[in-house]
Amino acid sequence: MTSAQTSAHPLVAANGLTKRFAAPRRLSDMFSGQRPHVYAVDGIDLCIGKGESVGLLGESGCGKTTTGRLLLKLTEPSAGSIAFDGVAIDTLKGDDLTAFRKRAQLVFQNPFDALNPRFTIERVLAEPLVNTGVERASHRDKVEKALAQVRLPPLSRFEGLFPHQLSGGQLQRIVLARALVLEPDFIVADEPVSMLDVSVRAGVLNVMREVRATLGLAALYISHDLALVRYVCSTTLVMYLGKIVEQGPTADLLKTPLHPYTRALVNAVPVPRVDQSHAALPIIGNVSDARGQPRGCRFRDRCPMAVARCAAEEPLLRDLGQGRRVACHLA
Repeated sequence: MTSAQTSAHPLVAANGLTKRFAAPRRLSDMFSGQRPHVYAVDGIDLCIGKGESVGLLGESGCGKTTTGRLLLKLTEPSAGSIAFDGVAIDTLKGDDLTAFRKRAQLVFQNPFDALNPRFTIERVLAEPLVNTGVERASHRDKVEKALAQVRLPPLSRFEGLFPHQLSGGQLQRIVLARALVLEPDFIVADEPVSMLDVSVRAGVLNVMREVRATLGLAALYISHDLALVRYVCSTTLVMYLGKIVEQGPTADLLKTPLHPYTRALVNAVPVPRVDQSHAALPIIGNVSDARGQPRGCRFRDRCPMAVARCAAEEPLLRDLGQGRRVACHLA
């Protein structure tokens, strides 16, 4: 199993997780009569233990965001299964689904788009409580608690204010507070600081790391940024074209990357810091066509080490011990 943690009772467990989308037809597809599909996520397994912080690393378009949405039941899988605290989430309905929504929350990438500009900050923060039927009398106490957790002033300081009146760093903390107001057990943070100025990234990441540790949250951080996963994640999975190509303890994976793609990511930022942005990847070309399920290694067209076997045989994710796994014939 592609597992972030070996655990008898993981909080989140996915097996054979697959999501395919219908792709626009090309002229050749019309003659063949076939409907092409893009495999955004292609048969991955992963586990996230209670209180564990896991990074999902890769370029845009590799399937990271789709994976996060699948784990939160915001997108339905084409195949495979997902269990949350031992219960299959595809069976959840009614009150059980509402209870799941309270326990599993998304921290959005862009705080400017995530918040309704017509809502006051107080209404923004109370909205999840209203939507999940939490007793109205407790709303203000829960909102005040969430604001304190993300190191923001009391609600009285935001009286009558709208999202456009706050800074980017404040808004991202509001987005985090909105997720925390329901007291979840699991959060998915999708590129949580990519829209922020370099000067405020470290402060927001400090808050996220402190909140996760204090509350014992399980977290999946989706990012292309090595500095972020190095700073907040104990384990990292590297994804390429819908597949997990490498995983391991974050410090080990960044120090001695085993897959050529991971090496390229690490070489792009040799000394990752939380206030550092990415340079271009030192690999050939762009992400390959994601249509269908290509034969062989999906990275081979961009890999300087590729051999004939890479085109003929898909590498399996092999366990190398000490939590390290890699899908490469040459590793």
